Amino acid sequence: MHIPPAPLQKGGNFSDTIAAVATPSGNGGVGIIRISGTHVLEIASKLLSKSLTPRTAVYSSFLDKDGETIDSGIALYFPTPNSYTGEDVLELQGHGGSVVLDMLLRRVLELGATHARAGEFTERAFLNNKLDLAQAEAVADLINSTTEQSARSAQKSMQGVFSIQIHELVEELTYLRVYVEAAIDFADEEIDFLSDGLIEKRLQTLLTRIEKIQATAQQGRLLRDGMTLVLAGKPNAGKSSLLNALAGHDAAIVTEIAGTTRDVLRERIQLDGMPLHIIDTAGLRESDNVVEQEGIRRAHVEMAKADLILLLIDVRESESETEALLATLPNDVEIIRVYNKIDLLPRLPAIETTENGTVCYVSIKTNLGLEALTAHLKKSVGFNANTENVFIARRRHLAALKASHEFVEQALSQLQNALAGELVAEDLRQAQQHLAEITGEFTSDDLLGKIFSSFCIGK
Repeated sequence: MHIPPAPLQKGGNFSDTIAAVATPSGNGGVGIIRISGTHVLEIASKLLSKSLTPRTAVYSSFLDKDGETIDSGIALYFPTPNSYTGEDVLELQGHGGSVVLDMLLRRVLELGATHARAGEFTERAFLNNKLDLAQAEAVADLINSTTEQSARSAQKSMQGVFSIQIHELVEELTYLRVYVEAAIDFADEEIDFLSDGLIEKRLQTLLTRIEKIQATAQQGRLLRDGMTLVLAGKPNAGKSSLLNALAGHDAAIVTEIAGTTRDVLRERIQLDGMPLHIIDTAGLRESDNVVEQEGIRRAHVEMAKADLILLLIDVRESESETEALLATLPNDVEIIRVYNKIDLLPRLPAIETTENGTVCYVSIKTNLGLEALTAHLKKSVGFNANTENVFIARRRHLAALKASHEFVEQALSQLQNALAGELVAEDLRQAQQHLAEITGEFTSDDLLGKIFSSFCIGK
């Protein structure tokens, strides 16, 4: 059942107490139910056989309405404001059977709690100023990490590494806005504050700082989302063979029969810690077969959504055939032409940059050039295997940083070309607003609802 999000208000008092199972579904050694809100102590007094001591593990029976034991385990009470959500929080750690957890949760709901929405505990932590929005998002990213590097980067964001850098940028923008506003207000003074060089210098420094954070955030985004790579080309060009080579196992059927792949095949691997989503597609050609036609249609759908397309080409094919095929591909997605089967010709493996893009010469069958190709894939999206100081980031963070950078550039241009103080002040305000969206100081309820609805129940 879909539970619509309630209106969001920073620092608000919530009248309801929420509860949910905080451990994954299924059977396990331990299962945890989390409860948060104003009625935690009232619920505990009727549910537990022993009284609670703050931040102390208490072994207790968990009782039903007739005083019979549902389960026994550990109860942990965290009083407001020193808890995850900033409210009174009670965690019940019992046995991990799905039936017993369901019985225990039903009892908690009988005592007045309501079932938590997805992400509502972290949402309350954000609204009660226990963490900012970037830190809250990092909670979900840590849970969903698929590599060790992405988990470490998510932990950095949870600890506030990303947020601190954003706050420093906001503080600098605040200073500049105050300075510009003062220059406007005291325009009749003998000293022209707008042309004294201070603001121009600090704006240039600010642009450099934003660019550095953008580069780090791009690394974090790649660690979180990875790169979607679509393998395209005519039948028997080597797409499925390349998928198997990159995956390290036989993920796709490879035969000499043209058109073996009729549907979209997906494989998820890692390149030095970067998630890589590989999509193998049906061979591109004219066909009267209805099934093959549908496979080709799906191939074009996937290519339109890709970060990068590897166009596999038989090295013996004519250039005119290749150009005709290229004309059918999306023109807004980067395409790398991979000429395969060089073992059939006197041709060495190579990666070349031409006016029409990157061209690779490989032999998938003999592994010639594949190592250089994978290295180029990482380079093409700016991925660096050294992620020591990388924090996790999302596409929306990159968009906000890009918009902020553009407004600061615009402010610098207004200052240099027109000394237009009012326009500079407005551009700086816009830049600051976009940065504030990252940490949630300025964020719409719609965006917050979308972010927290992507969390799991109980978190």
